[in-house]
Amino acid sequence: MGLLEIVQDVHDGAVVVRAGGEVDSRTVDSLSEALTAAVAEAATHPARVLVVELDGVTYFGSAGLNALLNCSEKARAEGVAVRVVATGAEVLRPIEVTKINTVLPPYRSLGEALAVTDETQ
Repeated sequence: MGLLEIVQDVHDGAVVVRAGGEVDSRTVDSLSEALTAAVAEAATHPARVLVVELDGVTYFGSAGLNALLNCSEKARAEGVAVRVVATGAEVLRPIEVTKINTVLPPYRSLGEALAVTDETQ
């Protein structure tokens, strides 16, 4: 059983939250708290963008999906765009199966997520 590590960075183009490890019912509170704090930070950032980088995640359960959706709703209410970076099947498969990718399309890299100029993403 892996731990969840979360790091938040502020870039010129966005607030970035990187998660690594397992996101499940045991660790989701840490992720949710980090995402809530990041939304608040992004709401004061000139770019008003939050990137959630999940490439280091080794397990992504339904709790993680709910945390992402809650983050997206909070961010939308604050006028913050949320972009998800995910390339691993552990994260992509649950996002695609639940159709969350229609709301939060995954990007292949941080650079790709930061390069988006359409704020509807």
